[in-house]
Order: sequence, then structure tokens, then C-alpha cells
Amino acid sequence: MGRTAQGHARSDRPPGRTAEAAQRTAAVQERVLELGGILAGALAIDVHGTDLQTLKRAPRRAPPTVPAAELAARPGPVWDAFVPPRLGRFRWWGTERRYARRLAEAEDRFAEAIDRHRAAEDTRRERVARALREQAEQQRRLDETTEEQHARIDAYQRAVENHDREAVTRYFRKALERVTEPQDFPRRRRVGYVPESTLLAVEWDLPDLSVVPAEASYRYDREADAVVAVPRPEKQVRLLYQQLVAQLALRALHVVFGSDRYNVVDTVVFNGMVESVDLPTGQTVRPCLITLRATREQFEALVLDQLDPVACVRHYFAAEVSRHPEELQPVEPVLDFDLADPRTIRPIDVISEIDSRPNLLELTPDEFEHLVHNLLTRMGLETRLFRSGNDGGIDCVAYDPRPITGGKFVVQAKLYTRTVPPSAVRDLFGTVLDAGATKGILITTSGFGPSSYQFANGKPLQLIDGTGLLALCHQHDIPARIVPRAS
Repeated sequence: MGRTAQGHARSDRPPGRTAEAAQRTAAVQERVLELGGILAGALAIDVHGTDLQTLKRAPRRAPPTVPAAELAARPGPVWDAFVPPRLGRFRWWGTERRYARRLAEAEDRFAEAIDRHRAAEDTRRERVARALREQAEQQRRLDETTEEQHARIDAYQRAVENHDREAVTRYFRKALERVTEPQDFPRRRRVGYVPESTLLAVEWDLPDLSVVPAEASYRYDREADAVVAVPRPEKQVRLLYQQLVAQLALRALHVVFGSDRYNVVDTVVFNGMVESVDLPTGQTVRPCLITLRATREQFEALVLDQLDPVACVRHYFAAEVSRHPEELQPVEPVLDFDLADPRTIRPIDVISEIDSRPNLLELTPDEFEHLVHNLLTRMGLETRLFRSGNDGGIDCVAYDPRPITGGKFVVQAKLYTRTVPPSAVRDLFGTVLDAGATKGILITTSGFGPSSYQFANGKPLQLIDGTGLLALCHQHDIPARIVPRAS
């Protein structure tokens, strides 16, 4: 009886609806697996930097303009083909005279044939010579084009090896453009190279929270006779999204350091952005949902196929990850991309003998401190300079009146041409603690090394190198350039 009732219960459930629920559940599970395998998929692909020499086009040969048959001289007329048959033993009267006439006619035809052959050969040789000249000219142009392309590649490689801002930016932009994404992921990526600090800033557009399936599974509702979704808990959606964002950040580091064939990047900053609509205002916003800074030494110590992405970026790289991405809760980037964007730097980074903008490297230390003070004031901060020798390691104190993100900032200005030593960054951190400040800011005309960035990770320190300083000056209408003195 029980078996019969159970059989009736099964027959009440349309097998098509049950299969549909199973299929939709499987699709959701497959999507979750896809999102969770972003990093693993990247590790399965060999990443290596482009050898720029391989971009050189192979030399091209101009197509032949003369058929091979035209190159060989035509055989001339042969007398044997013209000479009349010789007289036989028996000769009739007048035969020899007729033979002499035919022989003279043959000689005339032979002479005419020789003249025609000579004229034809002259024409052929002229035609061949002209065609060969055209082929040689075409080959010269092809060779010239190839040489120019090879010269551009060599110049490009030299520029990359010499840490040229534009060349390195272009090199890594190409590398990151080759990274494939799922079909519904955004494709916007920006790259900026800071040669003073051998730092590459990467701004990467992330998918928003809707990329994580809101459904955990599907089931058939017999009463409603419909396939209904089983919602995924909000906490699980948030955790899956954070895992995805952390994977994308680690994948970007993997691609950048793996592509660095010419060893020009020691530090990478990754800012993950989301373009969305702010529901209270209806305006388009681009909050940063993850930001981290990683040195090559730190990254090379990772075992990427065994770590937890969120734990890695948060605890190892001291990354800031939005805890409420569903609310587009932003984090403050460790480096604003505009401070590394070559398009921002280019108008103020041109060396020209007639450029009237002051060269910051020609300022005195006091003048440089006053310039920094002026810059911070234009940025909306309340500032106070300290007298030299009585600053306790502080050149300037700035106060940001904004709630939450504001506070007391201690500022040091380093008018350097060499890389700022890590000891200066450590000293600044000690000053921040002693002064009870919210943040320490070190501004220099030069750059920072990976050790300095590694020490600053997770600490209330902001390091602004020469590129960032120029960008800030440009943003706040302070004329400035940084031109190294001639050695």
C-alpha cells in the first residue's frame, strides 16, 4: 500500500518540471564554480612577457616582375633554315641562275630575320631591365619599411628597458588586454607606470554584485505547479563576491609580474573599481571596492594554488576590501590612479629649454617645503609649517576637517634625486605614532623602493613620489616640472 501511495506521489510531480529544476540548479552551481575558478584558470595558462624582438616582421621579397622565360635571350635565326636546297648532280639549263636568285633571296630574308631578332632582343632587354629596376625599387621600399619597423621595435625595447613611462605603460597595457574574462565581465582596464618608483598602477573594472547568482538552487513547487528559486543567503552572496574580487586582484598581480620580461616593475598597485548607479541619487558612480599594493618579493613568496584569496589579500597584502559591496561601500585607494596615469603627467612632464615652469629640483629645501605647503592648502587642508630643526621630523602638519576620513596628518617633504631610503619611511611612521596623528604623508621629487612600500602596507602612511607630486600640482594649477640636473 505504501509503495502504491509513493508511486502516486511521484506521478503527481511532472518529470519535466523536476528536470527543469535540476537543470537550473546545475546551471547556478556551474556559475558559482566558474566564479570560484578565476584564479585557478589563470594559473593554468603559462604567463610570459612578450619578447619584443618577436614583433619584428620577417623581411619580404618583392614579387618577380619578369617571367623567367623573359630573362633568357631568344635564339637567333639559323642560316640552315633559310638556305635553299642544294642543286643535284643533273642540272638543266638555267638551273644555276635560278638557284643563285633563290640563294640571294634567302640571304636577304636571313638578314631581315637577324635585324628583327636584334630589334626584338633590344626590346626584350629594355623591358627586362625596366622591370628589374621596378622590382629593385619595390624591394628597396620593402626593405626600408622592414628596417623602419625593426628600428621602431628596437627603440620601443630600449625605452622599456630604460623605464620610459609611456613605453612600459604600453607594454603592460597590451599584456593585460590579453587577459580573457567571462562574457558578462567588464573589459575596462587602465595602466600607469611610475618610473621613479618602478611601480605599475592598475585600475581594473570589476563586475558588480549581480554577477553572483542570487539563487542557491531551484525546486519544483507542487502546489504552485512551478519551478521556484531558493534564494542564496545575503552573507553567502557577499562572501562569494569578495572571493571573486580577491581572485581578480591576485590574477592581475600574476599577469603583471609574470609578464615583466624586462624587470622594470618592482611594485604593483591594484585598484578594483565598479561602475554602477547610486540608487539614492541616480548618478553613475565608480567606487573602489578593493585596493592593494604588492612588491615582487612579496608576490613571489606566494603559493597561489593553495591559498585563500580573501585571506591573502587582506592579511598578507593588507588590502582594503569593501565589507559591504552590495551597498557600494568604497575603500580609499592606496594610490589614486590619477597620480600615476601617464595622460595626467604628460602635459607637465616635458623637458624643454623654453619651459617657464619651475624645476622643482632647482628649489632650496625651504622653498620646496613651502611649495608642498601651498599644494596642501589648495587641496583644502589646513596646514602649518614647522621651523627647520624644531620639527621633530615634521615639515608640515595638515588638518583635514572631513569626518571619518579626515584628521591630523604629519607631512615630510624630501627634495631628492635618489630613491628615498626605507629608513625615512620607518622614521615617518614613528613620528605618526609619537604625534598621535591620523596619517603620515611623505612627498618627494624622486621615488620609493619596494622595501618602503612593503613597510607602508597596512599602516597609515601615504607615499607620494615625483610622478604623484607632479600630478597633484597639475590638478591644482601649480606650475611645476621635474628635470634632473645635467651630470
